[in-house]
Amino acid sequence: MSLRHALLATLTAQPMTGYELVKYFDGSVAYVWSAPHSQIYPELRRMERDGLVTVEVVPRGERAEKRVYSINEAGLAELQRWEQAPIPYQSDRDPYRLKVAHFEQSTYEAARSQLEAHLHHFTRALREWEQILADIDARRVSLLRRRLGQRPEEEHEAIIAFRKLAFRGEVLKARAEIAWAEEGLAVLDELQAKGVPLRGEEFAKPAGH
Repeated sequence: MSLRHALLATLTAQPMTGYELVKYFDGSVAYVWSAPHSQIYPELRRMERDGLVTVEVVPRGERAEKRVYSINEAGLAELQRWEQAPIPYQSDRDPYRLKVAHFEQSTYEAARSQLEAHLHHFTRALREWEQILADIDARRVSLLRRRLGQRPEEEHEAIIAFRKLAFRGEVLKARAEIAWAEEGLAVLDELQAKGVPLRGEEFAKPAGH
């Protein structure tokens, strides 16, 4: 997925300024597709250049202006082309699994600390995703309400179902990461109780011990 397609998909809900898009990508969508501010504004300019969005310059105060971006027919065609094309799977680079695979080079304290941080991160993420699902069910998501307001009522069920399916994937992923971290902590407890040494413990000892 490219930033371009993420922006086009967002603009199907309503026209937005660059600032509004930045705030949106700083929110819950950041778990699915994050983008720094420095990438969003140049990409909007490129999308304008390529004829995928229409830009309206409107006054903001007495002297300032703001640019409001709307998806046009060419942009919608590009979004639909991307939606219907398969996404090639890429090889993962997972530093967490790589570290755990070599925990014998660490210490029990350091290994436990890293797994606890992993557990806390995904516990927090799980709460956030479950709240988003509840908000979708209750239609408390403002952008979703605006999207539904623009589409015929017979499309509403599919729009809601697909949003929930996407976020449900994040819920399941968070639960799997929590279970993995808990299993890792149990493995550390078991090994330490047996007195199994880790090589990192030797380097952590003060000199002369």
